[in-house]
Amino acid sequence: MQEIEALNRTLFLHINGGAATPPWLVDTAYVIAEWLIYLLPALMLALWLWGGHDRRRLAAKALLATLLALGINQVIALFWMHPRPFMIGLGHAWLEHVPDSSFPSDHGTVFAAVGLALMLGGATRLAAVVFGTGLAVAWARIFLGVHYPFDMVGAVVVSAVACGVIGVLWGTAGEALLGPAERLYRVMFARPIKAGWVRP
Repeated sequence: MQEIEALNRTLFLHINGGAATPPWLVDTAYVIAEWLIYLLPALMLALWLWGGHDRRRLAAKALLATLLALGINQVIALFWMHPRPFMIGLGHAWLEHVPDSSFPSDHGTVFAAVGLALMLGGATRLAAVVFGTGLAVAWARIFLGVHYPFDMVGAVVVSAVACGVIGVLWGTAGEALLGPAERLYRVMFARPIKAGWVRP
């Protein structure tokens, strides 16, 4: 375990921005770390509003996998506190963050869960975009000093478990939940659907 932690810290120091980091790079990393995650809710909304039944199924699976994965993260944090780099004086912190457990990364988990759900559902191009964006966010959050590389690895593992669980449960309850959700959507969005702004 000590060897793994030593490697984790060494990799972190290689990625983390140093004292001589130019301000423009810090600002770029900040935008990537803090704002790109909002593209995922927009993507899920687009899949639901302008996709057919299959796309809505993908969006629902991705949402459920993400929620389950984030829940697993909370359980892990309850039983194992892994301090963030700035909490032990390691490297440089360019981003303010609450001093909670770093493992696994919630940001990394969201990207991994959505990307894996899309990939498993056959939307490989969308999944590739999500994974690519997630890698950028992972880099930025390590660069800014709030996460270790293995926090991101842990996020992928947790997300894979969550996607597997949702995949199993979907066969028994997924379609039964999706049907009422689509019917409710058609009632609430009756006017936009009639106007052709979104798909029925």
